[in-house]
Amino acid sequence: MQADDLNIPAHGAALFRAVLSERDIADLLNRLGDELQSRPGRRLLFDTPTTDLLAATGKIGSLAAGLLGPGARPVRAVLFDKSQAMNWIVAWHQDRTIAVRERRDTPDFGPWSVKDGIVHVAPPISVLDQMVTLRVHLDPCADDNAPLIVALGSHRLGKVAADNVEALANQNSIYACHADAGDVWAYATPILHSSAKSLSDRRRRVLQLDYSAQELPNGLEWLGVARTDT
Repeated sequence: MQADDLNIPAHGAALFRAVLSERDIADLLNRLGDELQSRPGRRLLFDTPTTDLLAATGKIGSLAAGLLGPGARPVRAVLFDKSQAMNWIVAWHQDRTIAVRERRDTPDFGPWSVKDGIVHVAPPISVLDQMVTLRVHLDPCADDNAPLIVALGSHRLGKVAADNVEALANQNSIYACHADAGDVWAYATPILHSSAKSLSDRRRRVLQLDYSAQELPNGLEWLGVARTDT
């Protein structure tokens, strides 16, 4: 199957080509600055120029708005900078947590954790089912450069127990998500996915963004991605 044939409802993944120009990428890398190569999976908050890009009217955020509606907003940002100097394997898993401003014990939400000083909680699957994840590629990504591997259609499996993830992933079609710099892959957030170590001497920088158009219950608030939110 070709990347351009994939869509979110049927497959849980879709490719948007050439969303960012070379200039857009250079500007974004300049803003990320010292966050690059700080460590795998660095969670981020941004200043206004970047949040404008991620908003529902921006080049990146408009993709999420097209999938979730005009109320879509970025609720978490994570930077991955994989290279030979910082290389890692990601086993098959399902993204199961969201970032919130503070802990408020709520039925069906938990367990709780803190990462990079940010409060995270595992919500009900109904929350994850209404989210999309965008992976913004800042470098080309081919077979030798640790593309994300997804199990197509696995976003419809509900919440999957950790010890069943790999077996269930392998019951679906496995797809390697290649990209050019400036491309954006969109995923249904609960999709099962993994990635190998990079075999290339090139960097593989990806800005991963979770989006939602929902409000959370019981006074829980999404953290968001704006530095002024904290």
